[in-house]
Amino acid sequence: MFAADQASRRLGIELLEAGEGSALLRMTVCETMVNGHGIAHGGYLFLLADTAFACACNSHGPVTVAAGADVTFVAPAKQGDVLLARAEERTRYGRSGIYDVSVQRGGEVIAEFRGRSRVIRGVEE
Repeated sequence: MFAADQASRRLGIELLEAGEGSALLRMTVCETMVNGHGIAHGGYLFLLADTAFACACNSHGPVTVAAGADVTFVAPAKQGDVLLARAEERTRYGRSGIYDVSVQRGGEVIAEFRGRSRVIRGVEE
């Protein structure tokens, strides 16, 4: 799935690890990701976390999409910051799941994301 994700890959997001219900991704904040306040636009942080979530919830095989997600921004990121997003499955039940993603800069949490997934019936990888 990540190999076909042009949106994430064109932003320089790298998949470092993927396992059953988990994923670790990296992204460097570049100048085109910085807003008028001189900090990373929250949409890019959400996109990084959402991509980690997507990799984790699709690790089981069936095509899975987001049913919803929330993000809490804890601290700002700046141009040049290297961010890591670690996604972990919390639970799967029926066709649904819950995943948490922590976005960090050098060990400091800068955002927390919770995603809710849904397996799509009748769609194969």
